[in-house]
Amino acid sequence: MKALYLVRYGEIGLKGKNRKQFENQLTANIRRALQDVAECQVEQRHARNFVTVLDGDPAAVEARLQQVFGIVSISPAAVAELDLEKIKEVAAAEFSKVARAGLRFKVETKRANKQFPLPSPEVSAKVGAYLLRNFPGIIVDVHEPDAVLDVEIREEQAYIYTRRIPGPGGLPVGVAGKGVLLLSGGIDSPVAGWLSMKRGVTVEALHFHSFPFTSERAKEKVIDLCRQLAAFGGSIRLHIAHFTEIQKELRQKTPERLSITLMRRMMFRIAEQLADRRKALALITGESLGQVASQTMESINVIERVTSIPVLRPLIGMDKEEIMILSRRIGTYSISIRPYEDCCTIFLPEFPATRPRLKDVEAAEAALDIDTLIADCLAKTETMIIK
Repeated sequence: MKALYLVRYGEIGLKGKNRKQFENQLTANIRRALQDVAECQVEQRHARNFVTVLDGDPAAVEARLQQVFGIVSISPAAVAELDLEKIKEVAAAEFSKVARAGLRFKVETKRANKQFPLPSPEVSAKVGAYLLRNFPGIIVDVHEPDAVLDVEIREEQAYIYTRRIPGPGGLPVGVAGKGVLLLSGGIDSPVAGWLSMKRGVTVEALHFHSFPFTSERAKEKVIDLCRQLAAFGGSIRLHIAHFTEIQKELRQKTPERLSITLMRRMMFRIAEQLADRRKALALITGESLGQVASQTMESINVIERVTSIPVLRPLIGMDKEEIMILSRRIGTYSISIRPYEDCCTIFLPEFPATRPRLKDVEAAEAALDIDTLIADCLAKTETMIIK
């Protein structure tokens, strides 16, 4: 069944001389999201993307478009010739999909084509009058309508629609550089990755795996999380770092109360080296201030001292309930709560340091061969592409 969608962006329209770059990236991302839809065409014109589907499930197409960052709204639209009578006929056909007795409605017209002989208010008035004659019981209400029929008069034809399906907003993935996401497998880090992607960041994920202390199912859970995130931004490169030897060394040679702080510092060192290799400009974490021992201000300060590149923390001011709500909305919650432990939850000390001092942490690290541990971990790191 043939379907046409008008795809709108928001924030992109505020960009200056580089606006075209953002528009082109959005168009490319839409094409990628719909690449396996039969007979699908994507065109960029008039500060819009027009998606034409000749053979496909409209509901599936709408669902795909709702996962493309940069899209503010989507409207399934009908096309009319640039003739008022034709516009009225098509408007009536579209309006019949929402019409009911007592419905309050209004008509809004945008006349981008100034060659069209009637101004926007007159088109709205004439189309509205036609609908009143053909749908008994409906009521004009320009202030609080139940339904709005939109008419867009463009250069070559008019587009008519009654629905605005919300998109995720934000910026197209790929316009804001690359970041390495420290992906634990819990609830928080996938949400941090999603929020970074919403700001245009291309995300590569880094997961620390401690087999046999953590199971293969924990690894599969992280792969599934990446697959869910990939629905919003195309494929995701996932790096699996083997962290077992580092955790053994920390357990044997360092004070238990500092183990979480020391572990996070090692993770940051490894992530920074990976970021350098992958030409990523920042690290991304799911930290929320004060949520656990490693996320106090003092802990964050001591842990971050080992890296020289920016660390993005999209969740820093959110509480757990807010994060869980967003996790459910983006489809990662049910995966994150699978009961398979990751390396951040094993060997937890009974009394972890919540206000570690840098001099104590650095003294504890003197017992470790940090460079060798990091080199071995990176040498054993696996990489896979998750689609």
